[in-house]
Amino acid sequence: AMLRVPRRLPGLFLAARGHHRRGMATKLWGGAFGANEGPDPVMEKFNASIGFDKALCLADIAGSEAYARALGRCGVLSEAEVTAMVAGLGEVKREWVTGTFEIVEASDEDIHTANERRLGELKGKDLAGRLHTGRSRNDQVATDLRLWLRRGMYEITRHLRRLIQVARDVA
Repeated sequence: AMLRVPRRLPGLFLAARGHHRRGMATKLWGGAFGANEGPDPVMEKFNASIGFDKALCLADIAGSEAYARALGRCGVLSEAEVTAMVAGLGEVKREWVTGTFEIVEASDEDIHTANERRLGELKGKDLAGRLHTGRSRNDQVATDLRLWLRRGMYEITRHLRRLIQVARDVA
């Protein structure tokens, strides 16, 4: 199935195509259930936010790049690990921008798990998992929303300035 990010404001949202890939899915909360159990499919559908979260793809990557560099400055990641992580996040970003990022609907619950999964495929799951050392999901969400809103405000301001210029020129 093709998934698209709506193009509401130029530069604020990106078009993205996602293709369902078959395979074993691992949920963040999977340990709460037995091996052959899981939540009701209705609950999974209700809880899935990836369809909405795609608009946050670039904000999530920008926040993750900054956090990886901070982990390097603190000595949690080596310089080589930071370089590899930032390069991998750059590759993930290019996939979003070019519309080639593939969403795995069975496991990509939100933008954070989607980007981390892809980073793990590109640079190794161990390295990708270290990106969240000392970082809560709530921190990621708050940071992503703040970055996304800040960019949106800049875009709206740019459009308003242009509108004012046109109105002034017409007057």
